[in-house]
Amino acid sequence: MSDPGLTPDGPQPGSTKRTKIRRIPDRAVTSPTVRDEVLDAGLVAHVAVIDAGQPFVVPVAYARSGKEVLFHGSSASRLFKTLADGQPTCLSVTLLDGLVLARSAFESSMNYRSVMVIGSPRLLEGDEKAEALRRISDHLLPGRWSDIRPPSDQESKATIVLALSLDECSVKVRTGNPEDVPEDLVDPNFAQVWGGTVPLTESFGTAVPDEFSGGIQAPSYIETWTRS
Repeated sequence: MSDPGLTPDGPQPGSTKRTKIRRIPDRAVTSPTVRDEVLDAGLVAHVAVIDAGQPFVVPVAYARSGKEVLFHGSSASRLFKTLADGQPTCLSVTLLDGLVLARSAFESSMNYRSVMVIGSPRLLEGDEKAEALRRISDHLLPGRWSDIRPPSDQESKATIVLALSLDECSVKVRTGNPEDVPEDLVDPNFAQVWGGTVPLTESFGTAVPDEFSGGIQAPSYIETWTRS
């Protein structure tokens, strides 16, 4: 019998005991496509690491490459050295889409899309490492790689690049209006309170040249950058 949690894109999000969403399960999403869309829209992930018994959460630049998430840090960092040794970790990405204004503090909320990935990262080296650095640059700064100097050997040595499989992950999404308690909707006071959503959007501003750019025109690819 085939595994109902297995798709052509790998295991479904939430298909393992550790990733099954139990708190408000109707917000769980099992589509790998939605997972990839969230990861491709984000720019910053947060990665957990434990050092000498102390938990830390580190923000990192990242990129999705197929069925893995790529991220990097300093080879001088004890935290990244710990991850490079294969310590289990948890990586999360959240996109905040809006604030939800209910008629009570408890039911007020946020609209969001989030992905959580757990597993042990693997260390990338050689050509695989070089390609991962390019992919991270292309994710953050599309079109930029062909204009700039690639990392030197010394800069590459100063960088740890890790890959975390998407085989074990969960996806959770909230959309829509407030879910008010019915009593609040008929209460003589609270029924007069406005409710709804306030969307949040991110956008890129106008490029600002540094003091060395002189009369050099900003590259046209910057104008194509958008946030999803």
